Amino acid sequence: MRKLLFYIVLLIMFVLLAACSDDKQEAEDNGTKENAVEEKDQAQAPKDTKKPNTFPLTGIKTDQKVNDRIVSVMVNNHTKARPQTGLSKADIVFEFLAEGQITRFLAMFQSEKPDVVGPVRSAREYYFEIADGYDALYIYHGAANFINDMVKNRGIEHLNGSIYDNDGHLFKRESFRNAPHNSYLQFGAVYDVASQKGYEVKHSYEPLPFLSEDEAKNISGDAAKHVEIVYSDNSPMEIVEYEYDETSEKYTRYSDQEKTVELNSEEPIQVDNIFIVETHHEVIDSAGRREIDITSGGNGYLIQKGKVQQVKWENRDGRIIPVKDGKPVKFVPGKTWINVVPSSPGIGQSVTISN
Repeated sequence: MRKLLFYIVLLIMFVLLAACSDDKQEAEDNGTKENAVEEKDQAQAPKDTKKPNTFPLTGIKTDQKVNDRIVSVMVNNHTKARPQTGLSKADIVFEFLAEGQITRFLAMFQSEKPDVVGPVRSAREYYFEIADGYDALYIYHGAANFINDMVKNRGIEHLNGSIYDNDGHLFKRESFRNAPHNSYLQFGAVYDVASQKGYEVKHSYEPLPFLSEDEAKNISGDAAKHVEIVYSDNSPMEIVEYEYDETSEKYTRYSDQEKTVELNSEEPIQVDNIFIVETHHEVIDSAGRREIDITSGGNGYLIQKGKVQQVKWENRDGRIIPVKDGKPVKFVPGKTWINVVPSSPGIGQSVTISN
């Protein structure tokens, strides 16, 4: 009797253990199926890779906040000032004749911020008018008294290096070059010093017109693999060239047959858009200073992706943009250099574009 009872208890325990094991296996199977369904759903779900913000001067998408004030800097282009520092990080660079046949740059920074920019040189009216049109801080080093008066009287928000000369915080004089080619902006101090002057250092901007990725693949126009802009073929020679690289789909810049590079890294200056603008220039003094018309519009070339389009240029709300049939022509997302040339001898005489 006892032996029979023992076997009955043993049988009940076996049945209970088997039932528990089946329940556990079923739960594991169900969990595996649920995980597989969830993973499948995640794989099939569309991934949101869209970046919500756009850098206004380059058209590049970003996850970052885009509210830093644009900083524009007068950069020296005398032969004794080359190679320069910081130009590879500029979103837009304007190149104008400054004195005699020597050009000078107005470099605009927002999407990228170099540690140092320079050498920095003196102000001109048309440069600070451009900076003001883009709502940018204007940074220069020195100017004629009448130019300084213009800057102050017109309310141009500026930082003048002659006031901060070699303070070690905003400006530093380097020993490897002689004045006036050795003043360098310490970019990290710009917003701090600007805030101390009561200037806004945050600003929202409407982006320039940019092509979509698909539109950029279908740009029309004649072949433009090599671009030459002659500001002067006498001494001092001032010839700018751009050479197209089909691999990167960018143009490498040259000054007087020397590649334009960063001073320390020797990184070449490469751009996505070359915008050549023709306008009236007038010499106003014995030093060769000029007045340059940046408002009336005129003829231009827009060069992108190995192609050139003949366009007009207009100043719309302070910005220089290409226009065709009254409508803005869009830029390729990326870096832009705007070369301004005199209407005499004219864009047809001073600019050569070839395949």
